[in-house]
Amino acid sequence: MNLRVSAAQLPVSFDIPQNVTTLCRAIEQAAQARADILLTPEGSLSGYTHEFDDDLLRAGLQEVTSLARTRKVGLALGTCFKESDGLVYNQIRFYAADGAYLGFHSKILRCKNMLDPQNEGEIDHFAAAELKVLSFNGIQVGGLICNDLWANPAWTPMPDLHLTRQLAGMGARIIFHAVNGGRDGSPWSQVTWQYHEANLRLRANAGRLWIVTVDNCDPLSVPCSAPSGVIDPQGNWACRAGAQGEQFFVYDIEL
Repeated sequence: MNLRVSAAQLPVSFDIPQNVTTLCRAIEQAAQARADILLTPEGSLSGYTHEFDDDLLRAGLQEVTSLARTRKVGLALGTCFKESDGLVYNQIRFYAADGAYLGFHSKILRCKNMLDPQNEGEIDHFAAAELKVLSFNGIQVGGLICNDLWANPAWTPMPDLHLTRQLAGMGARIIFHAVNGGRDGSPWSQVTWQYHEANLRLRANAGRLWIVTVDNCDPLSVPCSAPSGVIDPQGNWACRAGAQGEQFFVYDIEL
């Protein structure tokens, strides 16, 4: 069983119409590459924020998902979203190639600066939902968002739940990992990059999982916070994007 996965390393802004334009461009690339599914960065539709115009977001979501349905591309779409319970979630929303909504993963290991715990963080603004596995094209997949995977101890106000291992135990074969990490081009950013890459490779190997991962690339003037690409179940890079700027990649996963 094969799955042609794609991902777009995109600049993520707080301007929803601008994000819609960027996402539609990525969907067209995925369609041209005959990809089964496209992964986008954390918050790539809404912007990385709990404060957004809900009507504008829903209109943007309709535009993006309609184009994906027309182009027959499934989505693992990173966006923040207000659900019917009135709570805001940081999500990956999964859609089949025919446009059917499959469900969402919400970020569980929400961040807070542990070196300055008086300041508010994600855990103060976003709700979380139970970890779940979804079926895409008959393949069991899971989603994780940024810190869900690497549990940076400086930004994790809760225990490392080893969510990759949990998903593997639930039957997932592929994890789609949407990222929007901080970066400033400093030497410390290189340390963070190394930590992120090591965790991606180690956790893929430990869970015998494929991991498809992609980061926000804004600002374009500095490298991303983490590498984008596809990691195989042995923890090796099967496909890897450039470290800086807008990138698109596609890879055939053979299960």
